[in-house]
Amino acid sequence: MLREFFRPSRGQFVVGIALFLTALIVVMTLRAQANQPEFSNVRQADLIQLLDNVSAETRRLEDEVNDLEQARTELMSGADRDQAAREEANRRLVQAQIIAGTVPATGPGVRIEISDPESRVTAELLLDAVEELRDAGAEVIELNDSVRLVMRSHFTTDEQGRIVADGTVLERPLSIEAIGDPATLEAGARFRGGLVSEVEGDRVAGSVTIQQVQDLRIDSTVEPQPNQFARPR
Repeated sequence: MLREFFRPSRGQFVVGIALFLTALIVVMTLRAQANQPEFSNVRQADLIQLLDNVSAETRRLEDEVNDLEQARTELMSGADRDQAAREEANRRLVQAQIIAGTVPATGPGVRIEISDPESRVTAELLLDAVEELRDAGAEVIELNDSVRLVMRSHFTTDEQGRIVADGTVLERPLSIEAIGDPATLEAGARFRGGLVSEVEGDRVAGSVTIQQVQDLRIDSTVEPQPNQFARPR
C-alpha cells in the first residue's frame, strides 16, 4: 500500500518534467543575463515574474490532474458497482427461472428408475418420494423425462388407475431425475421408510435403481402461469 501511495501517476510525472524544464530554462537565462549588467535588473525581475507565473500554472495543472484522476477513480468505481449489480440481477433471474421451471437446467444429481410390475406404486407414494427428494435438497425434479415438477405440481389417478402428474399420464416404468448433491439425494431416497423401502417392500414388490450422475441435464420446462390473486407490492 505504501509503495502504491508514493508511486507518482503519469499525470504527476508529466507535470514534474515540465516544471523541471521550465526552471532549468529560467536558471540558464538568469545566468546569461548576469553577463549583461545594463539589462540585469529588468530582465531578472521579468524572469522572476515569469517563474512565479509558471509555478502558479504548474499548481493549477497539478490540481487539474488530481481532479481528473479522482473523477476517473469515481467513474471506474461506479462502473464496477453497476456491473456487480447487473451480474447479481442476472443471477437472481436465472435462479427464479430454474425454480419456476421455465428454463432447462443442468448439474449433478441422481437418476432413479422404479420397476413396478404390478402397477402398485400410487400417486401418494410418488408424491412422498418427491417431497423426500426436496427435503434432501433437490433443486430441480423431472418425471419420465417429460414432466418438470414445480411448486404448484400435483398428482392424481385417472380412471385406469394410472398416475397423472400435472395432466400428463406417467407410463411405467417410472423414472425420477433430480438435480442436487448426489450422495445426499440418494440417502434421502434410501432412508428407512422412504422410497426404496416402500417400493421394495411386500406391498409394492418392485425394485429401485439409483444412479449418481455428475452432469445431469433436465430439458423439460413449464409455461409460466399468471397469479390469480397475488400482486407485487
